[in-house]
Amino acid sequence: MVHNFSAGPSILFPYAFDEATKAIQNFENTGLSILEVSHRGKEFVAVMDQAQQIIKDLLQVPEGYKVLFLGGGASMQFLQVAYNLLETNAAYVNTGTWASNAIKEAKAFGQVNVIASSEEQKFSFIPKDYSIPENSDYFHCTSNNTIYGTQMNSFPDSPVTMVCDMSSDIMSKAVDVSKFGLIYAGAQKNMGPAGVTVVIVKEDILGKVSRHIPSMMDYRVHIKGESMFNTPPVFPIYVLLKNLEWVKKVGGVNAMQKIATDRANLLYSEIDSNPLFKAVVNDPMDRSQMNATFVLQDNSLDDKFLAACKEAKISGLKGHRSVGGFRASMYNALPLESVEALVNVMRTFN
Repeated sequence: MVHNFSAGPSILFPYAFDEATKAIQNFENTGLSILEVSHRGKEFVAVMDQAQQIIKDLLQVPEGYKVLFLGGGASMQFLQVAYNLLETNAAYVNTGTWASNAIKEAKAFGQVNVIASSEEQKFSFIPKDYSIPENSDYFHCTSNNTIYGTQMNSFPDSPVTMVCDMSSDIMSKAVDVSKFGLIYAGAQKNMGPAGVTVVIVKEDILGKVSRHIPSMMDYRVHIKGESMFNTPPVFPIYVLLKNLEWVKKVGGVNAMQKIATDRANLLYSEIDSNPLFKAVVNDPMDRSQMNATFVLQDNSLDDKFLAACKEAKISGLKGHRSVGGFRASMYNALPLESVEALVNVMRTFN
């Protein structure tokens, strides 16, 4: 068994692989592969409907919201959000690389007010005690920061539409969707494979900007087309459905939250108690349960530690190229046994 701590594309549940393998050979007894069927055929239309519904079920999405499956990754959403919602000015919190990229893209559409930032401290904490201007078109935040290992443990009561990039922690815990006007997330962390982005949008926040929106950028067009305005990423949506079917079968997001907490507590406890290691994020309240970042006190031992991890069949632990150190990404499908294997290497390393 390889213990996969990759930051993404990430580990999936075995059930999803099993079902996907069958569908590649013969999808729904059509005699055709899922890779070659028409996206307009009734068999795949049923998959699309089921995938939308399971997201609504798992997150208890209220009435008035639509679930979309789009292309372009979360990076496309950095500009699509602003295209659809930014008329005059928007408020952003800058908590890492992806938030910074979202801010950069939004500036092409109007004034962007960065109302809080942890950039000067190398994004090592989550800003708090900031005020969201009531004249903002929307407020944007990033719930989990994969590179630096921070996570929002609560969300503000926003006086304006709240938009959140939940790419790396969606489906790992319960979320009150009604607090948000729009949630977007690349699937390749907790939901499915790379290639599809999930958008959960409240319909009544749309149609408020005066600019012309190209069809491919207009959420209303994709809502009307039921995520089939253009050919959707058929196979990633199918695998996402199967992966989330397993999440639902084993207890839903509450079950995922419990195991996420168990994984994180085990690893952070070892990091804090082992004199060879040090956590990148000091405040436990700001530490990510999805991406634990840490370093060796003596970085000359980095290669030796990675070699010990490789011997123990631990993969994907090297930190992001921009920050170095180590990053243990612990998404939904990662078993607790993998964290136990990593902790064992840390305890015996010298």
